[in-house]
Amino acid sequence: MANPQLPTQVSPPEFALSPALPHQIGGAEVWAFPVLPGDDGPLLGPGADEASELLGTDLLAALEAARATGRTGEVTTVPVAGLPSADDVSVVLLVGVGEASVTDFRRAGAALARATKDRVSVVTSVAAIAPEDGLGAFVVGAMLGSFAFHWRSTGPRERPVARIVLADVTDDGADDELARAIALGGAGWRSRALATVPANLKTPAWLAEQAVEVGEAAGLEVRVWDTDQLAEEGFGGILAVGGASAHGPRLIRMDYTPRGATKKVPTVVLVGKGITFDTGGLDIKPSEGMLTMKRDMSGGGAVIAAMAALRDVDCPVRVIGLVPAAENAVSGTAMRPGDVITHFGGRTSEVNNTDAEGRLVLADAMAYAVSELAPTVLVDVATLTGAMKVSLGQWTGGYFANHEGLAVQVESAAAASGENVWRMPLVEDYEERVASKIADGDNAAGGAGAITAALFLQHFAGDVPWAHVDFASAAESPADRHEWTAGPSGFGPRLLLAWLGSEDPLAGIA
Repeated sequence: MANPQLPTQVSPPEFALSPALPHQIGGAEVWAFPVLPGDDGPLLGPGADEASELLGTDLLAALEAARATGRTGEVTTVPVAGLPSADDVSVVLLVGVGEASVTDFRRAGAALARATKDRVSVVTSVAAIAPEDGLGAFVVGAMLGSFAFHWRSTGPRERPVARIVLADVTDDGADDELARAIALGGAGWRSRALATVPANLKTPAWLAEQAVEVGEAAGLEVRVWDTDQLAEEGFGGILAVGGASAHGPRLIRMDYTPRGATKKVPTVVLVGKGITFDTGGLDIKPSEGMLTMKRDMSGGGAVIAAMAALRDVDCPVRVIGLVPAAENAVSGTAMRPGDVITHFGGRTSEVNNTDAEGRLVLADAMAYAVSELAPTVLVDVATLTGAMKVSLGQWTGGYFANHEGLAVQVESAAAASGENVWRMPLVEDYEERVASKIADGDNAAGGAGAITAALFLQHFAGDVPWAHVDFASAAESPADRHEWTAGPSGFGPRLLLAWLGSEDPLAGIA
């Protein structure tokens, strides 16, 4: 049977900078101006007065008529079609930026993107009043708010605006900030796209092919283990989880080395869960529990996307990304409850729940990293436990860390990126729950599920500073909300890149 062919997908908007005001640029279909709340009513930003005069339209009056407040993401539409003095512009958008924080500008960018879909071009002065890092946040929001995926015979239902010009920008560092933002937004887009591809195309081999393609384009070294190579080297967890599927498992390795690096440059290892579809195995999920399981490789997608953008954010340390990829299926060769598997390096796990498969593949990759790669820091990212969503709800991921300096770095990256995480405890008293009577560990401790999953993984981190990010809580957006679009969220690469692209990612750690 022929492999399905993914249709051509839409692309994010292109961006450009200009020191001119919107009405001085010309050729735009849309002008957009920022709106700030004021004590006596909303206030309009740069270029709005000139636009009002040119158009013969009182934009402040339009705000009042719409009862606009300037709250973040509020968009007031003012049609201006038919006015020859307005060049090509057909509509003015007045975009609220609230308290004008970095987060507000990210959300304003997403709101603008949604309001300009299927347009050719928009010129906006919203970013002109942004605080430090606000221009970049605006661009990231506009990129991710534009995201779309389709598999329709007639093509996409709607397209992102083709071009966004950031007007009235005179900051000397704006070019660099824009380039970095495009890298961050592009990584989020790629991660979201990988998570959205259906599993009838997205097999472990397909995911590995995507990693090879984007890795080579980014100047990375990429290696892929197939089933036979995994067996030869003893990756028992990956083989057990993928053993029931007609699509054999893979282990993906991507290596980034900064320019001019010496042997003294430390190594960070990222591990991302790559379960391309999760039925639950013989402990099968109910049908509604499988509806979103094409995105159970979101941790792996985040690692692939982050690895491809490391050079764009000038990451100063060596980084190795590992993605254990498998399909957790049901067949006569499926792992069974009660089976004992041997991980890379020899530690054994009793499988008392085949739907607790993510930790089994992560364990193999983590053990390989500690044994073979001499990491200074080890971080794994995964959609691991439903318990995390019970703990933290829809929009915040959880993380665990065995090193305070690393915890500080994760917190800082979360604040900078807009991908929020909350630290969870590694409760030593629960260790007895992950013990097995016949093996080294039990994969299904039950109770305090997110914590016991982290405790299970901690055994494979050795004495390396380690963080475990479980974002099952934030992996799926039920509706469009700020920069998130309905469907798989693609969570993770912005968090990783904000950390690894900082001046000293290992400050306080090594």
